[in-house]
Amino acid sequence: MIIKAPINLELTQASGQTSQPPWRKVEDTFSDVVFVKDKPVIFNVKQSDDCLDFNFTGDISKKEAISKLKYIYDLDFDLNKFYSYLYDHEELKDMPKFCNGLRLFLAKDKFECIISSICSANNSIKRWTKSVIDIKEKWGDNCNDFYAFPDIQCMQEAFLDEDEELDYCGRCDGNNLKSCGVGYRAPYMRKASELFCDEMDLSEIPKMSYDEAFETILNVPGVGPKVADCILLYGFNFKEAFPSDVWIKRIVSYLYFDGKDISVPKVREFGMEEFGDYAGYVQLYMFHYARNSGLMKKLK
Repeated sequence: MIIKAPINLELTQASGQTSQPPWRKVEDTFSDVVFVKDKPVIFNVKQSDDCLDFNFTGDISKKEAISKLKYIYDLDFDLNKFYSYLYDHEELKDMPKFCNGLRLFLAKDKFECIISSICSANNSIKRWTKSVIDIKEKWGDNCNDFYAFPDIQCMQEAFLDEDEELDYCGRCDGNNLKSCGVGYRAPYMRKASELFCDEMDLSEIPKMSYDEAFETILNVPGVGPKVADCILLYGFNFKEAFPSDVWIKRIVSYLYFDGKDISVPKVREFGMEEFGDYAGYVQLYMFHYARNSGLMKKLK
């Protein structure tokens, strides 16, 4: 089945968005388990010219499958209109050349995005993606050799480290969060799980204004402004989010402020005000433009 919408599937999968690790790739096809109305569905997707070619296995309709994939790959977002916007701005006009077809890779599981985003803090893409994959394989349900992300209750009950596992079980089999390479983030992950299990309802966040959602997510242990914006952008599709760290600061400073040293909070404020509803996409394109054009090396 074909969904007609321009996309660079490889670039989107490999772009390091904290919604989830890349899907399993075999030859030219990316596959993973996705829950649709609480039913596990295996999706297989590949590039077909500028379109998405897919099939699926699961007890849902074709219409439901198309709707889910359109959401995950943000296929209703008008890339051509966005590129016209970039071309109209001197600082941004070269970005489509280096990021053509890059789209948001939105969370298939919002709780997974929260844990992935916490795991990504002060971490490399390679390391956090491996950690999340390890968590899935240790505690997630096996669906035809694909692992779902464990539910909130399961993460709440996970051991933090070897000592806690040993105290409880009398032995250590590596079934603890730190064995997944998450380091100091392990307590944050469990406390976040407790918060969403006992106090905070994930389903309420999409109903909030951006500012309310941002302040709410900041209450999650291990979440600062950058991680909160990542969660809202990649997990909940708040496109006005502008996740800002030292790299985005350097890129924005170079493009807009003649290299002047400005603070990360000011960069975030500038990005949201300057780019509006395109802020999330501009941030995504800025980062990959800098990586692919050689600007990142220059800014080091």
